[in-house]
Amino acid sequence: MRDAGLEQAIKAAGGVASLARGIGIAQPSVSAWSRIPAERVLAVEALTQVSRNILRPDLYGPSRDQVTERSDIDEIDHLRAAEYGLLSLLLGKAPDADTLARVATLKGDASDLGMAHVELATAASAADDGATSKEFFNLFIGVGRGELLPYASYYLTGFLHERPLARVREDFDRLGIERAGPSREPEDHIAILLEVMSGLARGEFEADFGEQKKFFERHLKPWAARMFADLEMSQSARFYRAVGRVGRVFIELESEAFALSE
Repeated sequence: MRDAGLEQAIKAAGGVASLARGIGIAQPSVSAWSRIPAERVLAVEALTQVSRNILRPDLYGPSRDQVTERSDIDEIDHLRAAEYGLLSLLLGKAPDADTLARVATLKGDASDLGMAHVELATAASAADDGATSKEFFNLFIGVGRGELLPYASYYLTGFLHERPLARVREDFDRLGIERAGPSREPEDHIAILLEVMSGLARGEFEADFGEQKKFFERHLKPWAARMFADLEMSQSARFYRAVGRVGRVFIELESEAFALSE
């Protein structure tokens, strides 16, 4: 029997076949689900626009009634959460054709971040999902290793699985955040840290603004803007050069905003 979150996702996607096709897996796999696997939640959310809180409330926070009670969350925090979520999605795996089509609809104003959004939308509209998948592999995975290693430990120490990873795990324990799904990526991967910040900004964890600031300043501020700048300057990147610009500008804005809150 399918749970409510899966039923809503199937309805929003236009059926089981459309949902399977949209996230790039076989229809029988989706037909066999009783609930959405943890590793598929973000992809289903991006495709259907159904909140992860609804898709898997056991992983991403409280029930719908409790989420409704959080109407006092500022609109800016919702926008911040969406920005973190977008970057996490694009850095967690290569975007499929549907994701690229959605990114291509981004709008922007004359601000630095707005112009970066316009550049990203333009890059997405010109991108091919096959070429983008190859670009993602070369940048972040590679044969042996990718061009960039998007981990806090590497950027801060030059090695993987070092003290920065231990600090992330300490804060996960303190905040009650548990890893879900079969992902083997260390918790200091940029996509995972951005996803946590999205949840903090959205109010999905029992944490106040001070915890947001603490998590950001411990785990992202010291290195994330530099990693995004490296991505922005990569000679082999095409689509991901625009992702790098959005990430760099956004992290710089967040750093300034948290500094002003002191």
